[in-house]
Amino acid sequence: MKGKNLFIKNLLLFLLVVLIAILPMMFIKDAEFEGADGEAEDIITEIAADYEPWFSNFWEPPSGEIESLLFALQAAIGAGFIGYFFGRLAQKNAA
Repeated sequence: MKGKNLFIKNLLLFLLVVLIAILPMMFIKDAEFEGADGEAEDIITEIAADYEPWFSNFWEPPSGEIESLLFALQAAIGAGFIGYFFGRLAQKNAA
């Protein structure tokens, strides 16, 4: 019985997270979502028009899909590392 209650609790928490992530987007009509890098670049050029970046990219991904894939891969590796760290910490504290 305890396993079923835990499953229902986790399912409800998951659905709540999904609602919190998706619900705000349903109320925003015709919004364009742009990355923070592009917005920062626009503001910098407004403040100092003669600003030159310190360095440029040494490699540009061939498409937006590849760029998104690399970003997701980076996030997955980071999440795996953090999950492993907290799992080991919980295992050490349980022993």
